[in-house]
Amino acid sequence: MNVHLLIRRLRRLFSHWLFHRWRWVGVAVTVCLGILFASVAFSQQPVHVTMLTSALDAAQERHIIEAFEAKNPDIKVDVIEGPNASNLIEDLYTSSFLLGGSPYDLVMMDIVWLPKFAAAGWLLDLSDRVTQADLADFLPADVEGSRYDDKLYRMPIRTDAGLLYYREDLLQQAGVEPPETFADLIQVSQQLQDSDVANWGYVWQGRQYEGLSAMFLEVLAGSGGFWINPETREVGLDRPETLKAIEFLRSTISQGVSPPGVTTYQEEEARRLFQNGEAVFMRNWPYALPLTNSEDSPIKGKVGIKPMVHAPNQESAGCLGGWGLGIARSSPNVDAAWRVVEYYSSTEAQRNLVLKNGYLPSRRSLYTDPQIVQEYPYFPDMLEVAESAVLRPPVAQYAQASDILQRYLSAALTNRMEPEQAMRAAAEETRTLLKRYAPS
Repeated sequence: MNVHLLIRRLRRLFSHWLFHRWRWVGVAVTVCLGILFASVAFSQQPVHVTMLTSALDAAQERHIIEAFEAKNPDIKVDVIEGPNASNLIEDLYTSSFLLGGSPYDLVMMDIVWLPKFAAAGWLLDLSDRVTQADLADFLPADVEGSRYDDKLYRMPIRTDAGLLYYREDLLQQAGVEPPETFADLIQVSQQLQDSDVANWGYVWQGRQYEGLSAMFLEVLAGSGGFWINPETREVGLDRPETLKAIEFLRSTISQGVSPPGVTTYQEEEARRLFQNGEAVFMRNWPYALPLTNSEDSPIKGKVGIKPMVHAPNQESAGCLGGWGLGIARSSPNVDAAWRVVEYYSSTEAQRNLVLKNGYLPSRRSLYTDPQIVQEYPYFPDMLEVAESAVLRPPVAQYAQASDILQRYLSAALTNRMEPEQAMRAAAEETRTLLKRYAPS
């Protein structure tokens, strides 16, 4: 074979080999670069954290989520809208935790759920993430209600406390001061009813539901009594102070100060009657104040508020309510979830929540914030109400204990049982409940 021809063929074969070799090298490089770019792109995707809340709160607090995401583009908050009834939201959280592998990173919780959730081990202990200085601006009762076994499990984002509403214009016309005691309230109510300026003196929540427990706690604490001592687990439902509290509520009905149907009222039934100008006084939560002062309200500008009435030589007490944000212990996104909790409980977020929705903040400094006071002049007065609030018993079996109280208290208020008999039975059942679940 010609030598030159052999060399040309070898060159052609070598070139062909090089071409295919580098073509596969190019393919490999392309694949590697694709994986690298995909990895970088994936790493830049936001971390998703989930939270279940009521449809109403989801709508009213969307601006808070949007503000957080604008400041934290690496985190996306997926809000799952649930029913508006808080007990149904609690049931959904409970079911998901019991089934394991809960889809929720964040836990938006009512203050009365915390002992149950914490005792079951469903919440992450936040104590190491917060200092006393961080908590200094929060209302003490809200912080206390966020703890269980001396560990912090949630950050308060808004508070609530029962208070007494009154017709400021009617009291001024009659030349009387707002009542301080139970007896004062009945006396002023009857005086104004006799003057035919209102059909009823006092409306409150008497239906058999959680609102009954909250309302009664205020009257009970204002009588010098207690429901359950969380430290000793002692039950006070069959003590004389409890019977005095019940007697006050029964007397509002028997003396015609409250309508006979008050034992079927929830918050909205009481509010509508008061807002229509048919009652002088009302026990309710702060949410009702903006409504009573709305443009279409018949009593706009005529409403005063104050801490609840009480027995002589006792102190006022409003039942503490409110919401806070915790983190599920099963969450795989704890750090991202914590950043949401930090923002939600911040001064900035709470101020915006107040200005847009009128909620009471859990930070004391916001009650005198100039921007808020300009929008809601009554806010400084609300601080006294919030600071006098009392916790419902922070025991893990609270839901069962509340059910017991509701059943027997309703029976006493509607004359189906004598108060002493009803409260003796309530106390015995509550003691049995607590004994059954006593810490070992």
